[in-house]
Amino acid sequence: MPTGPTDAYKGFSETGLRRVHAVLSRHVETGRIPGLVALFSQGDETHVETLGTMRHDGGDPMRRDTIFRMASTSKPVSVAAAMVLLDECRLRLDDSVQEWLPELADRRVLKRIDGPLDDTVPARRPITVRDVLTSTFGLGMDMTVLGTPIMGAVFEQGITPNLPEPMPEPDEWMRRLGTLPLMHQPGENWQYQIASDLLGVLVARVTGQSFESFLRERVFDPLGMKDTGFHVPADRLDRLPPLYAPDPETGEFHVWDEAEGGRHSTPPAFQGGGGGLNSTADDYHAYFRMLLNGGMHGSERILSRAAVELMTTNRLGPQQQAARHALATDNVHISFGQGQHGGWGFGMAVRTYRGDYAPIGQFGWDGGSGTSTYADPDNGLTGILLTQVGASVPDPVRLMHDFWTTLYQAVND
Repeated sequence: MPTGPTDAYKGFSETGLRRVHAVLSRHVETGRIPGLVALFSQGDETHVETLGTMRHDGGDPMRRDTIFRMASTSKPVSVAAAMVLLDECRLRLDDSVQEWLPELADRRVLKRIDGPLDDTVPARRPITVRDVLTSTFGLGMDMTVLGTPIMGAVFEQGITPNLPEPMPEPDEWMRRLGTLPLMHQPGENWQYQIASDLLGVLVARVTGQSFESFLRERVFDPLGMKDTGFHVPADRLDRLPPLYAPDPETGEFHVWDEAEGGRHSTPPAFQGGGGGLNSTADDYHAYFRMLLNGGMHGSERILSRAAVELMTTNRLGPQQQAARHALATDNVHISFGQGQHGGWGFGMAVRTYRGDYAPIGQFGWDGGSGTSTYADPDNGLTGILLTQVGASVPDPVRLMHDFWTTLYQAVND
């Protein structure tokens, strides 16, 4: 993996850079995206665009150090904590997790995903670390089975984020999780979200530290990610814009989360690896550049090259990948076209087919709060796009598509 500019990487064309700026500006000028920060790099060449304002009705301009709710782009970063533990042999991929998560011992599995909660069979085997890291441990957010008893129970137990009540502290969260049957046998199906939150509890129990303190000690501080964490301290709240969830019918801006007194203004009871981080473009750039550099940050090793390669290559078998692909393509109206990447590594998507301008091998993820973060080993490219508009409307997702389309057009041949 490259560590700097080479003959193979010729940077960005002036014409391409002008187009990136013009296309991003066009989104802001519509009024549907109040502001954005975009940061992209190749080798030692880095470009930053800061456009628009923090609030939809004006006010302070966006700045390079504006802090954003990273939502699901938390997943590719929080998984690094588990990789540190794998590197140190404090975790093994095929160890059962019940040593640390006894609430998940002796699982029962639904006979049918839409069946009653007590119509179950025993799990064929225990849940392993690998199952958690690949999001195949048996439970997840499945938008194709909304209205089934199991999805109703997931919501009733309050074990997913963004419900009116915040998630409970980790031991209570685990207790509630342990009352539910699995949707699928361990290792069988890829499912979204819950595994990423479970990962944080696993790390905390293995290390005897809070998930955030371990991430800070082993990932954030060594990388200089000084503005990344599960809440925004009071003296930085002026750098956090409100998060908007526009009305899907009218487009009218509604504040989903205000900065002062909002969900991210105080330390949460549950440090959610699936979607709880706040961060900046530069902090995330440092993280993804470290992955591109095979686990190195300057002269300091954060992760082994082998760990990075494991995280950032597809870990799903053909049947699992087919199910994930169907989820993306058959529910395109939910995701506005995002999610059609093919594979999944640990905590992030991995492109396994050429479905748009991005090449096979690009890795990263998007967030429902209007965030998009990827790196591309073939082109030595990293891109971070951050805004404050949630995906209740297609506008932030269309912005993501256009950002990546223009970014790849801008790469010099």
